[in-house]
Amino acid sequence: MTIAQVSQKYGLSQDTLRYYERIGLIPPVPRNKSGIRDYDEVSCGWIELMKCMRSSGVQVEALIEYVALYQQGDTTIDARKALLIDQRDQLAERIEQMQQSLTRLNEKISRYEQGLMSAEHRLKQLEEKRQETL
Repeated sequence: MTIAQVSQKYGLSQDTLRYYERIGLIPPVPRNKSGIRDYDEVSCGWIELMKCMRSSGVQVEALIEYVALYQQGDTTIDARKALLIDQRDQLAERIEQMQQSLTRLNEKISRYEQGLMSAEHRLKQLEEKRQETL
């Protein structure tokens, strides 16, 4: 696939794809005889993984380290696993914090809704009293 096709498929700009490769976020992309990037299934798999990891908040530095370890071969399997476990734990903690924030927001919204309902009820009572005096 060309960089334009990959860009469109994954919703990443061509500049972002080049940047990911330049900083080592994805391994070097194969090139055709003319030196133009020719994204294969493996390259696309890396892009999918990095897009997923970035959208979940995994730090770029950790992902670069993961790719570098991967490129060193099977001797780094334990280190890669440890890195992924650490990132998973950090993500779980962020999810818990976000859940707490969501709960708090829902409680606050509920209080506003209850307050607004009370205010609307009071307005309705006042309106009824006004109608009675007319």
